[in-house]
Amino acid sequence: MTILIDDPRWPAHGRLWAHLVSDSSLEELHAFAAANGIPRRGFDRDHYDVPDEAHARLVAAGAHHVSGHELVRRLIGSGLRVTARQRREL
Repeated sequence: MTILIDDPRWPAHGRLWAHLVSDSSLEELHAFAAANGIPRRGFDRDHYDVPDEAHARLVAAGAHHVSGHELVRRLIGSGLRVTARQRREL
């Protein structure tokens, strides 16, 4: 079980954002986020959006820094990925 974080490179609201995911369970992801002060409103179906200023702190807390491609590959492999098609159906 691993928490993964990619590079903060997604612009929104005047800052850059990274994605925080679990490669095994949403419960693990929610627990890690809560323990590290990431608000639940940052959760978007299969990941948390986290601001660039939280990146180093989350890595220090145990999140494994990976590329965006690796993060998506591992999220798909976990079975937790919510696809664009699934999002439209929800």
